[in-house]
Amino acid sequence: MFTKPKAVLTMLVLLLLFLVSAGGAFADGHCEFADEPIVIGGIAPLSPPGATGAGVVIDWAYQQAAADINAECGIDIAGVNHRLEVLTGDSEGISERGQALAERWIFEDGVHGVVGGYHSAVALAMMKITQENGIPTVFAGPWNDNITANGIIEFEGRPPRIEDGVDYIFRTSPANAMVAVVAVDWMIGLGLEDVIIMTENTDYGIPAADDEKMRLEAAGIAVEIYSVELGTEDFVPILSRVQARTEPPDAIHVLVTGETGFNLNQQMAELGIAPSDNTICIAESFASDSGQFWPAVPDGNYCAFVRYGATPALFNDIAERLFADYREDWSEAGVLPPFAMEPYDSVHLLAQAMDIADSYDDGAAIVAALETIDTVVSQGRYYFDYGSHNPDLPEGTPTYMWHQWPDPIVVIMQYFEQGQDALDAAVIYPPVYQTHGTDYIMPGTSP
Repeated sequence: MFTKPKAVLTMLVLLLLFLVSAGGAFADGHCEFADEPIVIGGIAPLSPPGATGAGVVIDWAYQQAAADINAECGIDIAGVNHRLEVLTGDSEGISERGQALAERWIFEDGVHGVVGGYHSAVALAMMKITQENGIPTVFAGPWNDNITANGIIEFEGRPPRIEDGVDYIFRTSPANAMVAVVAVDWMIGLGLEDVIIMTENTDYGIPAADDEKMRLEAAGIAVEIYSVELGTEDFVPILSRVQARTEPPDAIHVLVTGETGFNLNQQMAELGIAPSDNTICIAESFASDSGQFWPAVPDGNYCAFVRYGATPALFNDIAERLFADYREDWSEAGVLPPFAMEPYDSVHLLAQAMDIADSYDDGAAIVAALETIDTVVSQGRYYFDYGSHNPDLPEGTPTYMWHQWPDPIVVIMQYFEQGQDALDAAVIYPPVYQTHGTDYIMPGTSP
């Protein structure tokens, strides 16, 4: 009997619907998934005053991580493959928005974990909620020491370590103090005597500036701190105060994230303050994304910047694959930025911990798996020295090492050609990572 094409099409559609309804069988061509996905919430600043340029990349990293995990048949729980979904929420870089996200994810969306953060204020506002509700949380991006200092049960300025129960908070990005020590050691080595720190008035900026000031002053270096609000567009009034000084500072370190920091850097350059023969420009770490730095700071050549995370010369196979995907989707972008690598890795860590725990909803079991995890993702080998599995921090060990990844790479890099790809920028400190044999490149010269 001859079957009309329309009837054939109808039967094929019905067959496809049957296969999808029957547990998502072979939904991507070779993997059979359970009906219910595993869902985690991913934090990203997608609207002002948050760092929107970073936010879109962070969201990309979440979705890339989920796609890569699902291509390997998702997360295996008790022999059943579950598809992973990441719900990206816009924090706007505002603590109240972070709280609202956490509440919505937990009480409406039923997420099984949380990743990301970027802004310390957002992470600090969210973590009490995720802790109280037993949601494993792997922060990627926030630097405030208190996010992991002593563990948490509540946050009121400084979180006390919990004496009983489970601490659900982890971090894959460095703590402020881990970054400050590298920047300070570099400035001391250069023989600087007078430094200005331009910092954002947030839970990231103020502690970071205070910590750096303390370390610099202990080395005999004079320090002034100027604080600004995120979203500021005109910095001429504050920069006029710098110009009015009797002597220019030896360096200006910008601790202002996102577009606000870029605006500040460009206006410093336009006014001839830094980079200059007298004053070193140390841009915020977001400058490591050359694809976004140069359009916003066209006069920023010779700016140095902190880069945390693996440098291109140290990329492993996973980082190289991720970089290739990044360049394919962001053809005008520079080197793979750390704020793409960290969230990507954090999704993988949480997924692997669920696989090890053989559960996506037993938060305590997932935490136990995270504490003892030993795995390699794009930034290198991940493990956590201290937690309930090893609770006694040796004397002198900073309290922020609790649930803190101990091995983030932190370097100082510097542009020395206009429009230079960050792939080609010089690593100038520490000496072990130097690529051009110098710890600073004077404006107008080449290494």
